[in-house]
Amino acid sequence: MDELDLLKKDWKRQSSHNTLSAKEIYPMLLKKSSSIVKTLFYISVAELAFWIIINTIVPVSFSEEFNQKMDNFLNDSFFNFLTYLSYVVIAVFIYLLYRSYRSISIMDSVRGLIKSIINTRKVIKYYVAYNLIVAGTSLLGGFYYAFTHDPELTDKFAHFSTKQLIVTSMIVVLFTIGFIVILWLFYKLIYGLLLKRLNNNYKELKKLEV
Repeated sequence: MDELDLLKKDWKRQSSHNTLSAKEIYPMLLKKSSSIVKTLFYISVAELAFWIIINTIVPVSFSEEFNQKMDNFLNDSFFNFLTYLSYVVIAVFIYLLYRSYRSISIMDSVRGLIKSIINTRKVIKYYVAYNLIVAGTSLLGGFYYAFTHDPELTDKFAHFSTKQLIVTSMIVVLFTIGFIVILWLFYKLIYGLLLKRLNNNYKELKKLEV
């Protein structure tokens, strides 16, 4: 049981000191919320660094032929757009989290802190939703591009029956759905735990506001 829980129990037992207890509880909630948003900010920076490293280092590990195919794939205007858009979105996300952290750090009212927490939750939910949509779109687009631009695959599919094409399409769709679910679970693990703590702070702040 942490210090905040003990303080809350003492607050309930001593109703005559509610005003003083509220003044003691608020700075602790402020500190906790600020720490959570700061952690979210660091995670987002690490995620951006991770993708930059992946895009820089990983190609060196593969053959020249594979890299040539990937270059042709990534030079497609649609995927170029998605790549740059993703970097812009991550950069904006980092900025919004940093702004939330700064806002929470200097907040001096319960209502203001509640508003900052609500805004932070919205930013994270939109960010996760965007990543899931882009991941699904990119994966399906990647399969389509490979099936229509890779001579070996194109030649194989030219000899497929209708049933084989349907089965292949279903496998691709199921694989994409599975990948999105795994990605969603990853974000739920990373961001969900911190959001849950932020939500708990929000609930306690609502009690203080009343």
